[in-house]
Amino acid sequence: MKQAILLFTYLIISISFLSCKSESEKKDNQIRQYTPANKNLFNEILAMDKEFFDAYNTCDLKKQADIYSDDIEFFHDKGGLMTSKQDIIDGTKRNICGKVTRTLLKESVEVYPIHDYGAVQIGFHKYYNNQEPDAESIPMKFILIWNNQNGKWKIKKVVSLH
Repeated sequence: MKQAILLFTYLIISISFLSCKSESEKKDNQIRQYTPANKNLFNEILAMDKEFFDAYNTCDLKKQADIYSDDIEFFHDKGGLMTSKQDIIDGTKRNICGKVTRTLLKESVEVYPIHDYGAVQIGFHKYYNNQEPDAESIPMKFILIWNNQNGKWKIKKVVSLH
């Protein structure tokens, strides 16, 4: 009788454990799957990303400045925080123009609407050192907070992670 109770208890614990594990696996699968809540917004932000980084890759500083908000906050994990749009543009001119290009890993991009404000874009991109064409480029995570000001998109916050 004791063995039957022990076996029954073990069986219940095992079934509970397996059921919890499969629930956990289901949640993990949900985390990995992204579908845009708003496909039009997703496409609009991808178009803005392309517009901004085409300007970045061709050193169109005026276009970049037009897309950055006047009160930009640029968080760089290695460089710290910059809040001067002019300093960001000057740094781009000094350190990026003709030296670095960026490509977006489109399959990694997620875009989420922010009610009555704009959107957040999260994804991975790669930077290529034009002066060392054989140098390896690894995917790096980024977050952009986009603000829609009267129908015009502006980058308000950048989080650049390496």
